[in-house]
Amino acid sequence: MAETPSTMAPLGSPAPDFALPNVDGRTVRRDDVAGGRALLVMFLCNHCPFVKHLRDGIAAFGRDYADRPLGIAAISANDVEAYPADGPEKMAEEAKAAGYRFPYLYDATQEVTKAYRAACTPDFFLYDADGRLAYRGQFDASRPGNDLPVTGADLRAAVDAVLAGEAPAAAQTASIGCNIKWKPGNEPDYF
Repeated sequence: MAETPSTMAPLGSPAPDFALPNVDGRTVRRDDVAGGRALLVMFLCNHCPFVKHLRDGIAAFGRDYADRPLGIAAISANDVEAYPADGPEKMAEEAKAAGYRFPYLYDATQEVTKAYRAACTPDFFLYDADGRLAYRGQFDASRPGNDLPVTGADLRAAVDAVLAGEAPAAAQTASIGCNIKWKPGNEPDYF
């Protein structure tokens, strides 16, 4: 199982715009999910063992923050020619099975994923009320096989800080996961 770290995009970067199809067929825009005080954009996919390991924790996180001023969207961008299990139909099945209460969007061109500088699944980007990147790091320290419980502690602490109008801790640990499966010739230049 190859491990790819997040790029740790520069804090303070603006939240890139997007308009992507959701698993229910409707187009969802960034401003549709912006939650008022914070926006969380997660890069996920169906087949990655790291995402599967966190799946229940991510779903619980979505439920726990559903009534808070936090917008949440998940995006999958893997090349479905090479990874058909990550295609939109399978994403719809996964969203339902996992109990995701947030939009699960598909980035067919991979351009939105590049704009966020996403590198792996899962990859988390939390923006403050001004639309500036406040946190980019791990969900928690749990990984497949390390026997640590999935708690979402790192992301929850960052979200709670932003919702309270405070900056998250300056020390942020990169998320680790499977590399995004780029279409041939479409690899980003930020590696």
